[in-house]
Amino acid sequence: MNELKIAEVILRERRKLKMTQEDLANALNVTPQAVSNWERGGYPDITLLPALAEVLGVTIDDLFDLTAEQRLRRIEHRLDTEDELASDIFKEYEDFMQEQLSEKPDSVQILGLLARLYHHRMESDAKQVSKYARASILQDPARKDCQWLLQKAEGHAAWDWNIVNHSTAIEFYKEVIAQNSDAPKTPLPYYYIIDNLIVDHRTEEATAYLEVCQTLPAYRPFLTPIYQAHIALAEYDEARADAIIAEAARTFSEDSGFLFEAAQYFAYKCEYEKAIEFYEASWSAEENQKPRFTDALHAIALIYEIQGEYRKAADTYDRLIACLKEEWRYTKDDAPVKEMERKKQYFLQK
Repeated sequence: MNELKIAEVILRERRKLKMTQEDLANALNVTPQAVSNWERGGYPDITLLPALAEVLGVTIDDLFDLTAEQRLRRIEHRLDTEDELASDIFKEYEDFMQEQLSEKPDSVQILGLLARLYHHRMESDAKQVSKYARASILQDPARKDCQWLLQKAEGHAAWDWNIVNHSTAIEFYKEVIAQNSDAPKTPLPYYYIIDNLIVDHRTEEATAYLEVCQTLPAYRPFLTPIYQAHIALAEYDEARADAIIAEAARTFSEDSGFLFEAAQYFAYKCEYEKAIEFYEASWSAEENQKPRFTDALHAIALIYEIQGEYRKAADTYDRLIACLKEEWRYTKDDAPVKEMERKKQYFLQK
C-alpha cells in the first residue's frame, strides 16, 4: 500500500470538508501532530482506518487510492476468504461495482463478480435461515412454513414435480447454445443442459445434445461413457450403465477426471465403498497437479457421515484443512479453513 497516496487522500478530503488538522484530530481522538504526520507521508494506525474513512466520507479503499482493477481484486479476495460481509462493506462493494458496470455494461469480469457478491450474501443469509428454521422445527415439527424455508435454504428434497423439474434451466441453456456464435464453441452450456435433462429423465434430448457436444474441440472424451451410463440409469437400465462404466475404466484408468466422475456415478447408486475407491484414485492422480480441488475429499467425508463413521469423517477434514493450507495457502483465520475446522469438531463431538 502506498503511504504517499494515503497522505494525499487525507489532505485532499480534509480540505474538501473545510476541516483543519485540529478538527480531524478531535474527531479521531488523536493529536493534530498525528494528522500532520499522516499528511507528510506517515501512516495512521490500522485500527483508525474505519473511523478515518467515515469522518472523511470515503471508503477504506479510497484512502489508498486503489485503481479499479485493484479494488476488484480486493473484493474477489474477501469473497474467497470471509464468511460474511458487514452491511456497510457489502453496500460499498455493490455501489462500486454498479458504478463500474454503468461505465462498462458488457464487462464479463464485473458481471461475474457482482453475481458472486450477491451469491455470497445469499449463502451467508441461508445459514441464518437454516439456524432459525431448524430451531423452530425442533420446538414445533408441525411448522410447515419453516420446513419450506429449510428446504429452500439447504436444498432439501421436494416432492412436487412442478417444483423440482429443471425446465427453466433447460430453456435457458437452449437459449445460450442458440445464441453462442463463438468459434470454437465452448462445451460448457452443453454439459449443463445435459445434466439437467438427465436428472429430469429427458434422455432422448440428452442423447441428442451429447452427440453435438462430442464434436466440439474442447470436449473431454471420457465424459461420453459417463453421460451414457447416467442416461442408462435414467432409463432404469442399471446393468447397461454398469457395463459402460466398467468398459470405460479400462480406457481411462489414469484420467483423474474420469476417476472422479466414476466415483460420482457409484455415489449416486449408494455403492459407497466403490465411490470412495474412485474418489481416492482421483485424488492421487492429481498429486502432481497442485493445488488440487477438494471435491473428492468433501465427498469422502460426506460418505463417512452417511455411514456413521464420524472419526473417519473428521480425519478426512484434517486432510481437507492440510490441502487448503499447504496447497492453496489459506491461513487458519480464513473462512474456508474455519469452516472445515468447525465441521471437523462437529464430527469429533458425534
